[in-house]
Amino acid sequence: MSKPVRIGVIGAGGNTRTRHIPGFKAIPGVEVVAVCNRTLASGEKVAKEFGIPKVTDNWKEIVEAPNIDAICIGTWPNLHGKLTVAALRAGKHVLTEARMARNLAEAELMLAESKLHPRLVAQIVPAPLSLPFDATIIDLLQAGTLGTLREVFLTATTDGLADSALPLSWRQNLTLSGKNTLYLGIYYEMILRWLGRAVTSLVADAAIFSKERKDEEGVPQATTIPESVTVLGSYAAATAPTAATNAPWAVNWQPTGARLVAHFSGVETSAPRAEIRVNGSKGGLRLDLAKGELWLRLRGEAEKPVVIAPEKRGAWRVEADFIDSIRDGKPVRLTDFETGVKYMQFTEAVWESWSNGRWRVTL
Repeated sequence: MSKPVRIGVIGAGGNTRTRHIPGFKAIPGVEVVAVCNRTLASGEKVAKEFGIPKVTDNWKEIVEAPNIDAICIGTWPNLHGKLTVAALRAGKHVLTEARMARNLAEAELMLAESKLHPRLVAQIVPAPLSLPFDATIIDLLQAGTLGTLREVFLTATTDGLADSALPLSWRQNLTLSGKNTLYLGIYYEMILRWLGRAVTSLVADAAIFSKERKDEEGVPQATTIPESVTVLGSYAAATAPTAATNAPWAVNWQPTGARLVAHFSGVETSAPRAEIRVNGSKGGLRLDLAKGELWLRLRGEAEKPVVIAPEKRGAWRVEADFIDSIRDGKPVRLTDFETGVKYMQFTEAVWESWSNGRWRVTL
C-alpha cells in the first residue's frame, strides 16, 4: 500500500484549482487536508468545492500543522521564497508554482535552504508548453540531426497590454511579480531542457509604453515591468559536460558561438506569435506552440512535420511526479530548484541589461 501523503495548499489561484488540487485528489492515498487563501471567504469557497476539511487565512497554521506532509504553494511570486523556506524548516516537502521567485536573490535562498534538507522534495511547477515535444527534440539534438547549433529564436507576443486603459495586473506589479517579465522565464526554461546549458552573456532592450495604469482601487500606479523586451544572448562552446550542463550528451553537438535571439511583447497588435526555432549547420527545428506542431527542415529540403511517437509524447504529471519523489525518492526533474535558479539568473541578467542602458551582462 502506498504511503499516505497529506497536502496543505497555500494560495488557491486558477492553476491550483484547475490542476493541482484535482491532480492530487486523483492519486490514491493522497489527501488535500487544508487550504489557505488571501481571504477566509475565498478559502472557504475552494474548500467547499473540493471537500477540503480545514480552512484558514493564516499560512503559518498550515506550515506548522503536524498532520501535513507537504505544501503546495499557489501564491504570486512575492511569497514563494518566504513560504518555501518556512515549509522546509518545518519538515515539509514543497511544490511551488512558477516562476520560482521574484528575483535571483530569493531563488538562491530557496535553493540554499533546500540543500539543507536533502530528504525533503523541493519542486517547481514546470513550464508546460513544450512537454509533448521535449523528449523528441532532445533525441534529435542528441542524434546530431541539426549539426552544430548556430541560432535559437524565442518569440511570444500578444496584444494583452496594448490597451493603456486596462488596469495594472499582478504580473505588472513589481512587488508581487518581481523581475519576471512577460514569457521570458517560461521560454528560457524550455530551451534549458533541450540544450542542457545556459547563455554566458546577453544584451537586452525593453520598453514600457503605458507609463501608468490604475490598480484594483482605481489609483494610478507607475508601470515598472516592461511590456516589450528583446534579448541577444551568446552560448559558449561545450567541451565537456559540467555541473552547469543538465544534458550530458550536449557535448556531442558543441554549440560553438551560438546565438540566442528572443522577443517577447504584450503590445503586438498584429497577429500573435508563439514559437521556438533551433537552427543548426545541417537543419532546423520550429516548434509552433500556438498550433501544437513541431517541424523539421534539413538543409536543402522542404520543411516537414515531426511525428511524435506516443511513447515519447510527454504530458502534465506535476502532482504525480511530486508524490513519486516523496514516496519513492525519485529525483525531481521537472523542475528542480537548480534549474529554477538558472532561469532566474537569465531573468535577472535581462533586467540588469535593459535597466542599465543595454549593458552586456555576463552570467
